[in-house]
Amino acid sequence: MLAESYSQTPMAAPPTLISTETAPIERAQRPEFLAREIVETIILTLFIFWMVNTVTGRFRIEGHSMEPTLHEGQYVLINKLSYYLDEPQRGDIIVLKFPNDESRDFIKRIIGLPGDHIEIGDGQVKVNGVTLNEPYIKAPPNYSGSWIVPADNFFVLGDNRNNSHDSHSWSFLPRRDVLGKGWLIYWGPSDWGLVPHYAHLIS
Repeated sequence: MLAESYSQTPMAAPPTLISTETAPIERAQRPEFLAREIVETIILTLFIFWMVNTVTGRFRIEGHSMEPTLHEGQYVLINKLSYYLDEPQRGDIIVLKFPNDESRDFIKRIIGLPGDHIEIGDGQVKVNGVTLNEPYIKAPPNYSGSWIVPADNFFVLGDNRNNSHDSHSWSFLPRRDVLGKGWLIYWGPSDWGLVPHYAHLIS
C-alpha cells in the first residue's frame, strides 16, 4: 500500500490594515515643520555671522607702510579678542584707529610698551638701551628721535620705516585705539598665511 504524500500550503496571512486617520494631520503639520526649520536655519546663520564679526575683523592693506611684510591690496583677518586675553607685545602687528582721525584704520607693528624708552638714530631702533634685531624692515630708518612711552599707550612703527605715517611722526597710540591683532592673510590666494609677528625679548 503506497503512502499518500502531500504538502500543506499555509494559509496566507490577512493583509495588514494601515490606518489613514493621521495622514491629514501629518500633511497639515509638514508645511509648519518646514517653515520652522527655515526660521531656525536663518537664526543660526545670523548668530554665526554675528559671532564671526564680533571675534574677527577684515582689513584691506592700503599703502606701502608695512612692506616688505604686508603689501597693498592684501586682505587680513584680525583677532579682536586677543588683547582681552593677553596684553599686546613688542613685535605684534596690529590694526588701530588713527588717533588724529578715528575714521581711518592703520596697520602697524608695536615697538614700545608703556614705560619703554625708545631711541632711533644711526639707522637703529633701541628699546631701553637694547638695539632691536629687525629682519622684517625694508630699510633702516633715516630719522632720529627719543621718546618715553606713557602709561596705557604704545609706540608703533611701519616696517617700511622711511615711508610710514606712525608714532615717530604723530606720537603715541592710546590702548583704547587698538582694534585687534593681525591673524591671517586671506587674499590674494598666493599670499595666504598667518600674519608674521616677531617677538622682541627685552627685560
